[in-house]
Amino acid sequence: MKLSIVATLYKSAPFLDEFYRRCVEAANSLFQDDFEIVLVNDGSPDDSLARAVSLHERDPRVKVLDLSRNFGHHKAMLAGLRYAKGEFIFLIDSDLEEQPEWLANFHGILTEERGIDAVDVVYGVQDKRKGSWFEKASGALFFKVFSYLSEAAIPENLVTARLMRRRYLDALLLHNEREFFIAGLWAVTGFNQKAILVKKLSRGGSNYGLGKKLAFALHHVICFSTVPLKLICFFGLGIASLSAILAIWVILQHIFGGLAEGWPSIVVAICFFGGLNFFGIGVLGLYLGKVFSEVKQRPNAIYRQIYD
Repeated sequence: MKLSIVATLYKSAPFLDEFYRRCVEAANSLFQDDFEIVLVNDGSPDDSLARAVSLHERDPRVKVLDLSRNFGHHKAMLAGLRYAKGEFIFLIDSDLEEQPEWLANFHGILTEERGIDAVDVVYGVQDKRKGSWFEKASGALFFKVFSYLSEAAIPENLVTARLMRRRYLDALLLHNEREFFIAGLWAVTGFNQKAILVKKLSRGGSNYGLGKKLAFALHHVICFSTVPLKLICFFGLGIASLSAILAIWVILQHIFGGLAEGWPSIVVAICFFGGLNFFGIGVLGLYLGKVFSEVKQRPNAIYRQIYD
């Protein structure tokens, strides 16, 4: 099988027929009939599943995975990727904000270099985020903070659409964690990845409100990064060090400058022991972070290619 097109379904019924038609046209232009379309129903409350099954009955190249409930976009995408059998895998959202016709451009870039310079992933990025000013600002802030806190840089204004080689996908699926941020996994898996500028359409407001976005950001930082533990450790060590210097100053002032005992010594003592507490919590957190990383069982190394 040359190509697998993978998409998730959630409130996708109004777009599904057109999405299928355009995917078939885009895939046929490159691979004739040697492709499959994997649709993952992520507990959609509308009739997306019924429409997808109808497409499957008309066209056996359409495979439908019906999840038992709504697991979330990222887990549904990974479920579809695990099922895909193609040599190339095109991941895309089904709401037509991302264009199936991008496949031709992505494939051209993916295959233009061969040998050791071969590109393994082509993914889309927007020149600017869609939506209101708040959505743009909050999205940009999230990616900047997350990139700072993560092990690998996450491209800003990243979209779902990406074309991957099989060897990259096999490496991506080596990650066994149950709670994850898929854009983070895309980045830490490595390989030769290339971004291209795309224009994503807007079909209304986001399904994520402010509260959900904050919970989403906190969840993914905790699931993906131990940097906050290190920051706590350094913060506590900094406070304790500064308090020790101030304590020496208070003692010298008391001896030589006649500084009265009282609040300066109390404040310094509180700050010093508070800093030690932060430092101790940070050290314990770092040990816990090591356990956190071990439990995830990420691969220690990933081969891009073996020349034997």
